[in-house]
Amino acid sequence: MEHAQLSSVAQVILILTKLYDYNLGSITESSLWRSTDYGTTYEKLNDKVGLKTILSYLYVCPTNKRKIMLLTDPEIESSLLISSDEGATYQKYRLNFYIQSLLFHPKQEDWILAYSQDQKLYSSAEFGRRWQLIQEGVVPNRFYWSVMGSNKEPDLVHLEARTVDGHSQYLTCRMQNCTETSRNKPFPGYIDPDSLIVQDDYVFVQLTSGGRPHYYVSYRRNAFAQMKLPKYALPKDMHVISTDENQVFAAVQEWNQNDTYNLYISDTRGVYFTLALENVQSSRGPEGNVMIDLYEVAGIKGMFLANKKIDNQVKTFITYNKGRDWHLLQAPDTDLRGDPVHCLLPYCSLHLHLKVSENPYTSGIIASRDTAPSIIVASGNIGSELSDSDISMFVSSDAGNTWRQIFEEEHSVLYLDQGGVLVAMKHTSLPIRHLWLSFDEGRSWSKYSFTSIPLFVDGVLGEPGEETLIMTVFGHFSHRSEWQLVKVDYKSIFDRRCAEEDYRPWQLHSQGEACIMGAKRIYKKRKSERKCMQGKYAGAMESEPCVCTEADFDCDYGYERHSNGQCLPAFWFNPSSLSKDCSLGQSYLNSTGYRKVVSNNCTDGVREQYTAKPQKCPGKAPRGLRIVTADGKLTAEQGHNVTLVVQLEEGDVQRTFIQVDFGDGIAVSYVNLSSMEDGIKHVYHNVGIFRVTVQVDNSLGSDSAVLYLHVTCPLEHVHLSLPFVTTKNKEVNATAVLWPSQVGTLTYVWWYGNNTEPLITLEGSISFKFTSEGMNTITVQVSAGNAILQDTKTIAVYEEFRSLRLSFSPNLDDYNPDIPEWRRDISRVIKKSLVAATGVPGQHILVAVLPGLPTAAELFVLPYQDPTGENKRSAEDLEQISELLIHKLNLNSVHFELKPGVQVLVHAAHLTAAPLVDLTPSHSGSAMLMLLSVVFVGLAVFVIYKFKRKIPGINVYAQMQNEKEREMVSQVSHPESRPHIPQTELRRPGQLIDEKVESQLIEVPNSNFERNGVLGSCSVFSRIPTEH
Repeated sequence: MEHAQLSSVAQVILILTKLYDYNLGSITESSLWRSTDYGTTYEKLNDKVGLKTILSYLYVCPTNKRKIMLLTDPEIESSLLISSDEGATYQKYRLNFYIQSLLFHPKQEDWILAYSQDQKLYSSAEFGRRWQLIQEGVVPNRFYWSVMGSNKEPDLVHLEARTVDGHSQYLTCRMQNCTETSRNKPFPGYIDPDSLIVQDDYVFVQLTSGGRPHYYVSYRRNAFAQMKLPKYALPKDMHVISTDENQVFAAVQEWNQNDTYNLYISDTRGVYFTLALENVQSSRGPEGNVMIDLYEVAGIKGMFLANKKIDNQVKTFITYNKGRDWHLLQAPDTDLRGDPVHCLLPYCSLHLHLKVSENPYTSGIIASRDTAPSIIVASGNIGSELSDSDISMFVSSDAGNTWRQIFEEEHSVLYLDQGGVLVAMKHTSLPIRHLWLSFDEGRSWSKYSFTSIPLFVDGVLGEPGEETLIMTVFGHFSHRSEWQLVKVDYKSIFDRRCAEEDYRPWQLHSQGEACIMGAKRIYKKRKSERKCMQGKYAGAMESEPCVCTEADFDCDYGYERHSNGQCLPAFWFNPSSLSKDCSLGQSYLNSTGYRKVVSNNCTDGVREQYTAKPQKCPGKAPRGLRIVTADGKLTAEQGHNVTLVVQLEEGDVQRTFIQVDFGDGIAVSYVNLSSMEDGIKHVYHNVGIFRVTVQVDNSLGSDSAVLYLHVTCPLEHVHLSLPFVTTKNKEVNATAVLWPSQVGTLTYVWWYGNNTEPLITLEGSISFKFTSEGMNTITVQVSAGNAILQDTKTIAVYEEFRSLRLSFSPNLDDYNPDIPEWRRDISRVIKKSLVAATGVPGQHILVAVLPGLPTAAELFVLPYQDPTGENKRSAEDLEQISELLIHKLNLNSVHFELKPGVQVLVHAAHLTAAPLVDLTPSHSGSAMLMLLSVVFVGLAVFVIYKFKRKIPGINVYAQMQNEKEREMVSQVSHPESRPHIPQTELRRPGQLIDEKVESQLIEVPNSNFERNGVLGSCSVFSRIPTEH
């Protein structure tokens, strides 16, 4: 079977044909053909490239069409042939590597990057005559030239390379000087394999940690910043759609999506993203690549078509302002025969197939051109949803406002003469000899014969620039015949070129609205009755800015548009957080909740009202201080640099004094946080657990944070099981549950209360008491072999309290990703709604959403006393508050809005093991009765669990309390409150409530087992005493 590759340069056409032998599985012959009269005659050039040479690929230099490069078949030889006279003559050069692909520089005609079959990247500054190795282990298709304007050095190369241990990293270097010392690493650390994208002013990388992918962007080659999607988008996959006009358009598959993606659009820096369209259909290409049903209309900036899935139906929507507004397509008024079409929005509309052909010589299912900005041709159907049957061809000559049916079967459409002539050829496996022409933007079509013998058409080639009326059709007369090329020249149809009087003005609009992207744009269009050749593209006649209205503004990051059109903060967003990096005396931009659509050209109007306002930075005491390692791990290698990063949620960063104690006798001080932006590097010379502390002070207050750093061993996953609330002077059990449960010798390191020294045990449970009321933090770290894991919980301690189980309307389950952050935010929202409905002060209420589905929560009624220690609530007060809460819950008075249009009701569910009773000693009788009840229930569950394999239909799972959150309390001690299930019975990680994302996986080399205070298989530094 023969394959052809065509290239046209002015009047010159080059064709490379290859004969592929399926029996041998290789190319056995090739021929190179050249025409200098645009396909009228051809000359065979095999004698000029070598009669026995088998060619595999043809390249034309994009910046100098006279320069041609041919690659030989690498299975025969490794050579290339170079021409500088439009393919008339060639020089052959031998290579010492096998080229897989080439990348030409966008400006310099002689600069080329070559990727070899053994994953090496080479560069040439002499159009392939000499080559120099740049880098080994380069990831396929992850190498890029510098972008003019964003990079100062035009010869800079961006690439993703693999290290010897299989990690990927982002590197940059000069094409002729790429040594180990001259390479740069713009992104610190490793990145996910096959994730580097360099596009226009942006560089993107992906880094997965804790089981979740995180995406980072660099704008104009500045420092990388993490891309901010709405908090609970929790992306599984992301694809960059476009980066033109200083904005990123991305498709994101969220945690609860399988075959759809959500479209997001960014600010100028590509950091903050807002939702543009939900549930866009996706599919898999022939090679498994993801294909998003989104099409950017050529010639009109901000115009997109998308296929959205609604209730298992796929419908086509259109936007003229980059996703700010979307609407369905109006079906044609009449069909091809002129009969009326009864199709009423929104129940019926026009739906289009939006896939584009990967074959450069055939048109896709949908087509538009920069030189014909109002004309769109696509295949689709009319009805309630997109269908793969009953497909017709449709055309719009007013940029998607109205449509006409032009064929009842699929056709390929070619644009000639800047869209002045449309050529349609039927999609069929049968030979054809006719095609259709339209000279009036698809309103009428004429049938023409292009060959006397029917031809199996493989493709159509139009002259670059689409400025002439010449096209070449290539194919076969039969499946066994050679290639046939048919030149079709329609110039004789026109006797003159178009003059000014042959054009009329046409205004771009969206259903009558002339202001699109903040401007009125008027284009030149040839009058439909005039038959003249257009030649060069006329373009837009004029563009006039419009007065800004609310329609020119999108919701800012963290805000959502409600049914009344207002942009209000999402439930997870705190608008005051925007000023957290501010210093006293400086100013920041305080968002109004709106941001102008990027590239929108409107002026005046409401622009001042909706634009973010400069505001003086408020003086703030330090708050939310954290100290972490740069790689997020809790371990460091002895004798190696570890980078510590100090993070502060709020506080005056310029007027803050910082002290860092590394825990090994060394401490440092800094006068402001800005001097620590790159982190603090430190080397530990001893193995052990080090208590790293940081203290931050300014004139308004102070904050401190602690990091317990292990200088040796790594780990996997731990869950700390702990009550949410307990009573003072009552024994509390804390249990560390591991996955997997059998990991060898374990050592548990515990911090609780205000203790500065840890308790180290060989058992996974400890008991302790709290002698004073308040909030207490408990941290456990588990060491086993070459792994370390940590979990932290907070427990509230009071003399007495009440508790009640809460349930919710079922719609909350649809939005529950079952992760700790979501539960914490929803707990806060529930508490706020309880306070609003009852008037009970927030200090008396603690709400903890529990893991799993259906969504449930535990409500605790707590005593509260003011800082003076007076006005403490009595048991009777708590009882009254409890009765009030239950009364309001029973009246359905407690509810909250999760997102626009989603109301959630809060109900009182069944009583917990501590059902609104006093837990003081005076109630010992009822407490004992409850204890006996729970013990019997526990025994019953235990029996069922033990014999679950013998009782059909009964499944028992290990019930873990929530991670990173407080836990339900009962009157009985922890082991008695539920059946004990051995760790060995846990059957899979999915049965654990905590996901892996809640733990830090820490890799360190294996070390020998020593008994100097055992920490797994690591010797413990003597600063931390041990207990056995």
